[in-house]
Amino acid sequence: MRAASANIIGIVLAILVLLGTATAVSARAMDDDFAATRKKVTEASQRGDFALALSLATDAIAASPKMVEVWLLRAELYNGHGDHAKAVTDLSQAIKLDPQSVELWQRRGETNFKCGRIAESIADFDKYLAMEPEQRPYHWQRGISLYYAGRFADGKKQFELHQTVNPHDVENAVWHFLCTARAEGIRAAQKQLIRIENDARVPMAQVHQLFAGKATPEEVIAAAKAAPAETSAGEPVFYANLYLGLYYEAMGDKPKAKQFILKAAERSKQNGYMGDVARVHADMLQKQKSK
Repeated sequence: MRAASANIIGIVLAILVLLGTATAVSARAMDDDFAATRKKVTEASQRGDFALALSLATDAIAASPKMVEVWLLRAELYNGHGDHAKAVTDLSQAIKLDPQSVELWQRRGETNFKCGRIAESIADFDKYLAMEPEQRPYHWQRGISLYYAGRFADGKKQFELHQTVNPHDVENAVWHFLCTARAEGIRAAQKQLIRIENDARVPMAQVHQLFAGKATPEEVIAAAKAAPAETSAGEPVFYANLYLGLYYEAMGDKPKAKQFILKAAERSKQNGYMGDVARVHADMLQKQKSK
């Protein structure tokens, strides 16, 4: 009996080893297949062939529907093409497969914001921060969502917290001002304007002076237009238009606020997340007009 049991145990162990080896080989093959697919999708996207890139990503999902990475791949593709609603759908599917992935909650929060789904973006960011609480001071995106949700006191707190880890950012001081102005009034906002030094980006010094009441909108525009040649892609003018729009909104001048926000939104694709902020804000203004 002992000899027979030993033989059976040996056979079982051998089978487990073989199964483990087969699983590892299968996993490596899947990783290799996904890497090849991702490369093809990226190359097609870079050539401007969105239809092919989308087809390849969709085929990958059909082949491996329980693989988180394929859903994330297509979500990235949709986001890059500006179809943020479809990106949210794919990210939601990825979250169903891996609800413990903090990255997925953060990405869906950002993408929900890009869709103008402000409350949903905050819910996703809060879920992310519940899992990664040490990241709370760094989460300026949440502060912006809170502003657009009308949660100005909460937004103010978020930007005060962000100041502790990013003390040289004029934009943080401005968003803190904007939240304070809406919660407590312009005078309180000017009194509490966070002092910023060493933000060398053009025209951030002038933007800060504008909100402090020590510079004019014309000086902000002039500084942006006089930016060095290496910034000729348009970012200084974009930021000038965005923050002039927000400035006029805080001051209650709706026509000028809309004028500058719409100008900023024209360059949304070239300016990352803040470009999305301008576009989302412009969309809100257009919807207000249509009501």
